Amino acid sequence: MSTKPKVLVIDDEQSIIETLSVLLKKEGFDVLAALSGTEGIERFGEQKPDLVLTDVRMPKVSGVDVLEAIRERDPTTPVVLMTAQASLQSAIRAVNLGATHYVQKPFSNEELVTILRRSLDIGRVERENVQLKKEIKKTRQKGMVHPIGTSHEFRKALELAESVAASDSTILVRGESGSGKEVFARYIHELSTRADRNFLSLNCAALPEGLLESELFGHVKGSFTGAVRDKEGLFVAASGGSFFLDEVGEMVPSTQVKLLRVLQQREVIPVGATKPLQVDVRLIAATNRDLERDIEQGRFRSDLYYRLNVISVELPPLRARLDDIPLLADHFLSREAERAGEKTKKIADDAMGILQEYEWPGNVRELENVVERAVVLTNGTTIREDSLPPRLREQPEQPLIQEAPPANPTLEVIERAYIEHVLRAEAGNKSRAAEVLGIDPSTLYRKIKRYQLDV
Repeated sequence: MSTKPKVLVIDDEQSIIETLSVLLKKEGFDVLAALSGTEGIERFGEQKPDLVLTDVRMPKVSGVDVLEAIRERDPTTPVVLMTAQASLQSAIRAVNLGATHYVQKPFSNEELVTILRRSLDIGRVERENVQLKKEIKKTRQKGMVHPIGTSHEFRKALELAESVAASDSTILVRGESGSGKEVFARYIHELSTRADRNFLSLNCAALPEGLLESELFGHVKGSFTGAVRDKEGLFVAASGGSFFLDEVGEMVPSTQVKLLRVLQQREVIPVGATKPLQVDVRLIAATNRDLERDIEQGRFRSDLYYRLNVISVELPPLRARLDDIPLLADHFLSREAERAGEKTKKIADDAMGILQEYEWPGNVRELENVVERAVVLTNGTTIREDSLPPRLREQPEQPLIQEAPPANPTLEVIERAYIEHVLRAEAGNKSRAAEVLGIDPSTLYRKIKRYQLDV
């Protein structure tokens, strides 16, 4: 089966069809052809091409008519319009109707091929988004939460989680607070062979030392003041299933020793007991701490770290995947509408722009709270700027260079200076600068705009 992208070329002039067919085949495309809008629509239904390239001005069925018919059948298929100067206005209207791009005649071969390849990328992303929304809907119906995102680093983490879910290996999920570590842990459990058994979770930072040990390992009656009966620990309760241990880096050394025994011996000794209990549990731990540094400073046991870090899944912060914000916001909007039994609200473009320019120190959890707040404050069906918190709308501008730099510059000032430094070092080449900075080019463009950098 051919892996070449399939493009349908529609034009009422045979000479143009032949010229484009030769060019596009040479550039690695499979080419289908149609000499009218009517024939093009028929061929689209029969062949399902990856991309459509159509002239705008054709008798009876125009390129705009073709666009509307294709968008109705499959809104993810990219459509590129060819137009002469006289029909430029029609082309712009068609772009507003959903065309991916238009190219004005006469055009260079290089320009056309670049636009077609870019349009294929756009179509691929749209199909991924549609598929992801279907998966989210399907998993929501099953009561299962699907991690949401299409950015490169996020998909890498998701693919790794999916590939190891069926094993019983211990997994360490790393990422900043609010980045979605528990969602990942639940997803791994749902994909595992233990999905029909318990999934229990505990945040180590939420409990004092003595109570944490009792919750994890259980206790026997009379083992301490207030222990009026035997208590089953969470490791025993989760046996057969999965146990998510959040903020594992907050454990004190004495509790770390007992956790190490669970991982090594697959058994727990309740507080005050002498006889161990066997457990069969898959442990998924999480932390937002630098455990390697904690080991160097004597706060975390290296032997426990190696037992936990069998498979490490690194979640990127939301500021590194700003392109995922529309998908995440759409998910939160749908959930709020479902809770309230109302029609799903939408976010205006200006408000979405603000969401995508914010740095999100609280990550996905902060975005979730912002969307919930905006839904409550919005009376109509469209969320606008004034429904967003002031901290998002009124981000202060800070000068990059001062005669007397601040003794403790903010991270924003440091980031702005570093981005400008890298751009200068790369002679203004944004692609190379984004690679050096370790961020997507689209993220770099937004930061350049936000910081008003002169490139």
